[in-house]
Amino acid sequence: MPVFTRLSRRRPDDDSTGAAAAPAGEGSGDEERAGTVGAPEEAPPASGSRLARLRRAWRTRYPAAARVLSLSVTAIAALLVIGALLLPNTFPGLRPDRFTRIPAEAILGVAVTVVLPRRPRLVAAVLYGVGLAVVTLLNLLDMGFNEYLGRGFNAALDWSLLPDAKSYVADTLGGAVATGAAVGLAVLALLLIAVMAAATVRLANVLARHRVRAGRGALAAGVVWVVCAALGLQIAGLPVATDRAAGALKAHAVRTVESLRDEAAFAETAKADTFGNTPPGQLLPDLRGKDVIFTFIESYGRSALEDPVMAPGVGRTLDASTEALAAAGYQARSGWLTSATYGGSSWLGHSTTMSGLWIDNQRRYRTVTAGDHLTLTRAFQKTGAWDTVGVMPGVQKGWPESEWYGLDRVYDAHRLGYRGPKFSWSTMPDQYALEAFQRQVHGRPHDRPLMSFVILTSSHQPWAPIPKMVDWDDVGDGSVFGPIEKAGRRPSDILTDSTESRKEYGRSIQYSVTSLTQWLERYGTKDTVLVFLGDHQPIARVSGERASRDVPVSLVAKDPKVLDRIAGWHWTEGLKPAKDAPVWRMDAFRDRFLTAFGSTPHPSG
Repeated sequence: MPVFTRLSRRRPDDDSTGAAAAPAGEGSGDEERAGTVGAPEEAPPASGSRLARLRRAWRTRYPAAARVLSLSVTAIAALLVIGALLLPNTFPGLRPDRFTRIPAEAILGVAVTVVLPRRPRLVAAVLYGVGLAVVTLLNLLDMGFNEYLGRGFNAALDWSLLPDAKSYVADTLGGAVATGAAVGLAVLALLLIAVMAAATVRLANVLARHRVRAGRGALAAGVVWVVCAALGLQIAGLPVATDRAAGALKAHAVRTVESLRDEAAFAETAKADTFGNTPPGQLLPDLRGKDVIFTFIESYGRSALEDPVMAPGVGRTLDASTEALAAAGYQARSGWLTSATYGGSSWLGHSTTMSGLWIDNQRRYRTVTAGDHLTLTRAFQKTGAWDTVGVMPGVQKGWPESEWYGLDRVYDAHRLGYRGPKFSWSTMPDQYALEAFQRQVHGRPHDRPLMSFVILTSSHQPWAPIPKMVDWDDVGDGSVFGPIEKAGRRPSDILTDSTESRKEYGRSIQYSVTSLTQWLERYGTKDTVLVFLGDHQPIARVSGERASRDVPVSLVAKDPKVLDRIAGWHWTEGLKPAKDAPVWRMDAFRDRFLTAFGSTPHPSG
């Protein structure tokens, strides 16, 4: 009864006096008082008070162990909070020196905690923890997007890409792995929110029991932070005083707002078109009678020609292909285009090249494909002088964009007749796709020349297994590639090894270039004009940190008049552009191509 009397006289919000009733580092004592006051008058709740009694009994019996456990939990909570506040948003940034700074958000959190009463303090602690969890998730998303797409996550644009990522994992590692990864990530996100909230509540209660010392510590830390910031003090090249978490939230907020504004501005830009009102007879008059093929090679970037691991093999392939094409009567010119995307989202590169608009995000892509902005491929269709076809081995479902591209017919993965195995993400080898194109389209009699839009996929990540060339007469329905696929490397063999990924990526580019140039040698005519280029650089793990976004582009033809038309471009002779060859933005290609081959501008919009 004396104990009951003393407890009943304490104020419910008096956290500092509660410290005397519990060992240092333990809970605030509020839950214990709630279970004690009035206990002789009524039966205790079934679970809460029983758990509290068991905890008190365990602490009484094992005080040393209880103290160690309590201090350990508090230390872990502090490490979680500090780690979340200082977490970088790139994988290369995960270095120990990144966690040796003083976060302003921690000082502010302590200052707020020591002045709030119990209930507001708990609410504030929970919100703080949830906020830290959100910042952590954004940083993790940034890491993934920087690793694969060379940019941070954009909350206004990128949620729609997550299903594509799941599909990629399913195609690469299997549906079960993809589903398990998706569920695991969702559980991890929820667990992170719960853990961070529990950690901040734990720290808030500990700080409340030591208000005076916590307040003095926050004041001292604040002074140190201001001095370090004013003097620009650094450790390992990084400022000691930081507001990393607040800066990350601000960056994401600014990025989101700017993206929303950009959508409206881009819609207006897309209405203006230099060739939008050009009459059909004034489009591409200098290519009439030619079979024109635009081909994108997946992930064919500048790194393939300049990286010391990949360049020797790719360079030999380009040199050998240049010589073989010359022997067949073809000449080539090559330069560089700066892609609108990096590491993925190939459709952004395709649409930028064909539309003459800078389409670097999904909202822009949706905006432009819903309109009638003239694409280079549709310019051929508009003339009425060409049949237009698309060869899309990577398309496995409906593709409404074909109308915007101006394609009369599309041969997707289901229409190319392939009966062999998939090569990871790629539905079929490039050699088969090109042979099927020859059988079903290019090699058949047609009343008008063809304009073909071909997307090759064998060089798509993860670059394992990679197809091998077979005799063109043996391609058949693709079954011949079965043993090659079985003998090839598995994605899991190279996914975590940067050097092996670079080697296999280089081999995949060699395969794709060889497939395309051998097809041209075998089936091309004096009227064939081939334009082929990369859609983007490979992911940073392969191309390297801060790699350029440049991709090679080549134009190949037998007719010297075709090459004369682009003499002013000053491109390099052959299939391998010189390092100092002209570099254009990818959205400049459409207008330059239309102009070079005689199109007359008639602006619209």
